[in-house]
Amino acid sequence: MAKAPKLKVFTTSAGFHDALVAAPSRAAALRAWGSDRDLFARGAAFEVTDPDLMKEPLAKPGTVIRRLRGSEAEQFAALPPDPPPAGRAKSARASTAEAAPKGTKPSANNLKKAEAALQEAVKRHREADAAARARVEAAQRERADLQRQQRSEEDALRAERDEAQATYDEAIERWREG
Repeated sequence: MAKAPKLKVFTTSAGFHDALVAAPSRAAALRAWGSDRDLFARGAAFEVTDPDLMKEPLAKPGTVIRRLRGSEAEQFAALPPDPPPAGRAKSARASTAEAAPKGTKPSANNLKKAEAALQEAVKRHREADAAARARVEAAQRERADLQRQQRSEEDALRAERDEAQATYDEAIERWREG
């Protein structure tokens, strides 16, 4: 009886969701996602090692599991601000309700502090993400430069070897003839 392949769990981003899939290989995960690009090479997909995240995909191998990325508050915070609402005419009921005494207005200090903290965190996260992306791009450029240098060195050494081989072959031929 054939042994079942060992499954790994992979994830990629799909808008506001993470798409998780249990598959025996990266290629199988890409097929499950319907991707014709190598998302792993681009850093857009990776293997999951968190046991909590692995449970559901391992229970349904080959099925793409969509999981909400971040909280609703984080997603709404990332949206651009809404334009101010257009003014509306007040109804008679609203004007009589406003005439009644309301007491003291509740303080919005805690709300303002929470909003400021959230905005600061979002800003910090974006800056950290941008810095990480810059490091990745720099590393990719460095790798490309290194590969060019290595190819150049290998080409030069191959040319040297080919020249030495030709010289050796000529010397062997003269030796055999003479």
